[in-house]
Amino acid sequence: MLVIASRGSQLAIWQARWVERQLTGMGLESRIEIIKTTGDKITDVPLAKVGTKGLFTKEIEEALLEGRADLAVHSLKDLPTELPSGLVLAGVPEREDPRDAILGRRFDELSAAAKVGTSSLRREAQLRFRRPDLAVEPLRGNLDTRLRKLEEGRYEAIVLAVAGLKRLGWADRIAEVLPPDVMCPAIGQGALALETREAGPARDACAQFDHPETRAAVTAERAVLAALGGGCQVPIGANATVQNGCLRLRAVVAAPDGSQLVSAEAKGPAADGAAIGHDLARELLGRGAHTILDQFLAQR
Repeated sequence: MLVIASRGSQLAIWQARWVERQLTGMGLESRIEIIKTTGDKITDVPLAKVGTKGLFTKEIEEALLEGRADLAVHSLKDLPTELPSGLVLAGVPEREDPRDAILGRRFDELSAAAKVGTSSLRREAQLRFRRPDLAVEPLRGNLDTRLRKLEEGRYEAIVLAVAGLKRLGWADRIAEVLPPDVMCPAIGQGALALETREAGPARDACAQFDHPETRAAVTAERAVLAALGGGCQVPIGANATVQNGCLRLRAVVAAPDGSQLVSAEAKGPAADGAAIGHDLARELLGRGAHTILDQFLAQR
């Protein structure tokens, strides 16, 4: 029996159960093991101020390496670009909608100095760039907790990932889906990551989940992040799409206070996703992204 390691949030369990059902369909027995990560334990501090890579993956990866679990199901946006020795990204299933959504009110209808909640520095930076008047404030907790805070009137609007809302049946709460040129998504947003040890039946099984177009897109996005030297809490966004073998990639680096945003786009063969992402990162740095990142890291 394969042991699936997962975080304990409502969304994480949904994702793990989806994988469990797919394995059952392949004739493989499995069970889910809930593991509490560092990111789950720290609930009163904005994630960007914690400053630790692998906030939501470290303890799960330890379980894989120690043999207490056979595969892990992550939200790909939480998975660092460098994996521990002995582990691989064995499967990337077809991606859900990677975009962000605003709930409570449409973006252009937000009142002056509206209080907007988000847990993401990437989202905060882009909100401030588009609307410097907004009062962007931290919003932690599981999806149901964040939705409840909106309903209680603590925020005029909140920003969440479309994928999580769709997976949990809350898409009807969305006031507006934000296009990538307004809110560039997180690297890997909407995609799942199936992580396993380098060899064994779990890797072979997870390889059957792999969706080539999604793998190519997230490979390009993660190449941007790796080349920029950022973690998942740095204000970097990237969004790649693949159609008819052609990959299109857009990426942004934004100052947390919204004072500056550097963006760039590229396209090329999907098979060259890693190189396209790396080259686009160099272009961003040449356009001034290095100044934003240096200032950001110096303040941490």
